Parts: sequence; C-alpha cells; structure tokens
Amino acid sequence: WQLTFLPSADAAHAGARAGFDAGGLAAMQVIDGSVRNKLTRRHRMMAAGPAGATRGSMIDNNRSGGMMGPTSSEIGSYKPLNPAVNMETGSERPQELLQVEATEDVKTAALLEAGRPIEPAPSSSTADTQTPSASRQQVEPQRYLALQMAALQEIFFSRLNILLVFVPFGLYVKCAEWNTLWIFVTNFLAIIPLASLLGSATEALSSHTGQLLGGLLNATFGNAVEMIMCVQAVKAGLIHVVQGNLLGSILSNLLLVLGMAICASGLLRKTQSFNAQGAAANMTCQAVASISVCLPTMFRAVSGASVSDVLMISRVCSIFLMAVYGLFLYFQLKTHADLFADEGEDEADEQGLSPTFSTVLLIGSTLVVAMCSEALVDSIEGVSETYGLPKAFIGVILLPIVGNAAEHATAVTCAYKGMMDLALGVAVGSSTQIALFVVPCAVMFGWAFDQPMNLAFRDFDTACQMLSVFLVSQVLQHGNTNWLHGAMLMTTYILIAIITWFIPE
Repeated sequence: WQLTFLPSADAAHAGARAGFDAGGLAAMQVIDGSVRNKLTRRHRMMAAGPAGATRGSMIDNNRSGGMMGPTSSEIGSYKPLNPAVNMETGSERPQELLQVEATEDVKTAALLEAGRPIEPAPSSSTADTQTPSASRQQVEPQRYLALQMAALQEIFFSRLNILLVFVPFGLYVKCAEWNTLWIFVTNFLAIIPLASLLGSATEALSSHTGQLLGGLLNATFGNAVEMIMCVQAVKAGLIHVVQGNLLGSILSNLLLVLGMAICASGLLRKTQSFNAQGAAANMTCQAVASISVCLPTMFRAVSGASVSDVLMISRVCSIFLMAVYGLFLYFQLKTHADLFADEGEDEADEQGLSPTFSTVLLIGSTLVVAMCSEALVDSIEGVSETYGLPKAFIGVILLPIVGNAAEHATAVTCAYKGMMDLALGVAVGSSTQIALFVVPCAVMFGWAFDQPMNLAFRDFDTACQMLSVFLVSQVLQHGNTNWLHGAMLMTTYILIAIITWFIPE
C-alpha cells in the first residue's frame, strides 16, 4: 500500500484524482482538520505492531496542528498489497473480477470528489426475480396467442380447405330454393373440408385429455359427419339411404382407402410390414358387427317373423354392439395399448390448439356440418327423381366420400411414407368405429324419432359386408402386404359400386 498524507480537503480531492492506480491506492480524506484513511471495498488495512503505533502518533500529531511525514521505517513496515492475489488463500484472483472492481473504484473516487453519497448497488436477487416475471406476464399471453394462431393456420391453410368457399354458397342456394342439383352439389363439396376441420378439432381436444376420455371423444366426434347425416336422414324417413350410407362408409374404409394405402406403399417398397395383432383385433370386431347385421337380416326371412320383431331384435343387438365397442376401447387404450402403438405417436406436435380453441372449433364445425348435411339430405329425393340417380348409389358410394375424404388422404399419405400401422389405424379403425358405434347409434336415433331403423339391411348389403370383412382379414393376417393386395381390394370396391348403380328402387 502506498499511503498519501494530505493536509487539507483540496489536497484530498487532488489525491482522489491522482492517487488511484492499478494497484488500488487508498485515499486520505480530511474532515474538520483530521486525517482519516479511506480504503476501497476491495482492501482492508491490516495495521499491527509498531506500524499501528506509528500511524496513531502521526494522526495525533496532525490533530495538534502539525503535520509530519512518514519515516523510512514506517514506510518500510507497509508492504504493497497485490490486488491480483487473495490475501487469505494466496491464490490468484480472476482478471474479470479485477476489471470490474477497478471500474467501481474509479466511480467511488468520482463520488468522493463531488461530495455525493455512495448509494449501495441494487440487489441482484430482486432484479432477477421481479424484472423477468413482470416481462413474462407481458410476453406469455402474446406467445400463447401466437401459438394458437399458428395451429389454426396449419389447420385451415390446407389444399382441401379451398372447398370451404362452398359452405356459404351451399347454405345460400338452400335458402334461395335453387335447383335440387345445385343444393346437392354445393353442400356435398362443402361438407368435405368441414369433416376435415371436425376431425382436427377432435384430435386436438382429445390430446389434452386422458386416453380413455380421448377415445370416447374420438368415438363420438371421429365420425360425426356420418352421425349427423344419419340423424338427418332418419328424421326424414330415408331408412335405406341411412343403411346404405353406413354400409358404404364401412366398405370405403375397408376396400377403397385400405387398398389405395397399400398400393401407395407398394410404389416404393416391395413389401410393407405392420402390426398384425392390432389389425387382427380390429377385424375380429368387424366380424362381430357383420354377424350382428346378418342375423336380423336372416331372421326377417323366417316364416312368421313380423316387422316389429325384427325392429326389437335390432335394438337389442345395437345395445350389445355398443357394449362391445366400450370393451374394445378399454382393450385398446388400457390393457393392450402396446398392440395399437404406431410410428405417428412419436412425431406428434406438442404445440397444438388449446382446449378452449379446440372446443370452439369443434362446436362451430359441428353446427355448420349439421346445417349443410340437412340441406344435402333434403335434396336427395329431388336429385334421385329428377336426374335418375339411384338412391342406393348415393347412399353407398357418394355420401361416404363426403365424410371420409380427409381420412382417405391421411391414410394414403401415411402409407406412402412407410407408416403402415398409422394407415391401418385410420382405415380399419374408422370402419370398426362405424360398425360398432355409429350403426347402433343410428338404430337408437330411429327409436327416439319413432322411425323403423333396424339392422335388417338388404341381402346384397349384408353379403357385401360379410365378404369384404373376410377378404380384408385374409389380406392382413400375415402382417405384411404388397401392391397386389391393394389392387384386389380396390377392384372389389369398384365391382360393388357398379352393382349399386343398377339396384332398383
């Protein structure tokens, strides 16, 4: 340490200007004629022995009016302190810390020169806890809205949603009572993107719930378009159209969608493997649903069987079918969930729609689908009578395309990318859901509306369902497929579509 002895305040100010060097010199401040040692925060004057006595005598001498400088022995007793060395441990101090402390020393000297008090530095803990939290409160709502807008943009800005322009047009032509063909075509095209929005909202909402509740949501709204159109058609008394629509939805998923998915995968791969156990569980449920449709149909041909008996048997069978679907959900989501795991689960985007936005989108899509489907169903009679379009062809072929267009595209895209398990979950899983849940629900709606909706389908419809389930079971039983299997499934669907065109009214 180099000590500077100053006789006056002016000298102290001068010393404050010139007395500080890189080693951190001490400043001597004079107040009321007394000399006091002003040390910096970094250093502590350690005076002991003769040096301390000499310093005390110098200060007393200064108080008495005299000023005497330090002797050579006194100066020799004070050894310079190296600020780069920790006096307690003897280790070197970091250069960054020395630079910061040197800067603070210069600021301290300037405050001493101006006679201003030295204010303590603000607590770092307070700055760290209060400032970020305050800014976080402002940033979080903005980030939340940005994420929701990005998720909505991803849902709405797709090529399929270009057809949303037909939604207001279809409702307008219905209110304006245009030609039935215009009403049928515009609302037919409008429901296709609405079904996609409804499916996206259902998936987003089910991702925020548990597995069982998510499965129930998918069961309720996963095929909401078919459900809504069935309700509208049952209320209008179009029983054969409802039966044809339900059968067509099952056939289109099992034959057309699955066949196209297998062919798409076969374009890049010689064979495609998948989870055979999960597919077998779905096809077993399909077989049970086919039997439940076949039995009332065969009972109708029994001598002495009345229409009321067939209707009561259908309602009882529907209750058991819904119970089987509940057991299948528990099997799929709880006890044997590993059998239904697919590649797409790990690629799910964590940043999606919130429950609030998902619910709003779900409710809004459902209401619009209900209005468009009502207009579509009301125009079926006029289109069939005026233009000779068979109702069987409308129900089995055309109407299933409306509700399953988005699922068709998803299954084919996933299969083309090699995610065959996900494609099977979309195609076969959707047909299982319709057979075990939507079909019995349609019977229950007919019971509520006092309409003779039953499970006694046309003989041709029942045969098509049984044979299709048998064919798909044969294709999926080995756990791998090739493009030829897909071609056979699509050929079968085309044959059924041709025959439905010639079914008489």
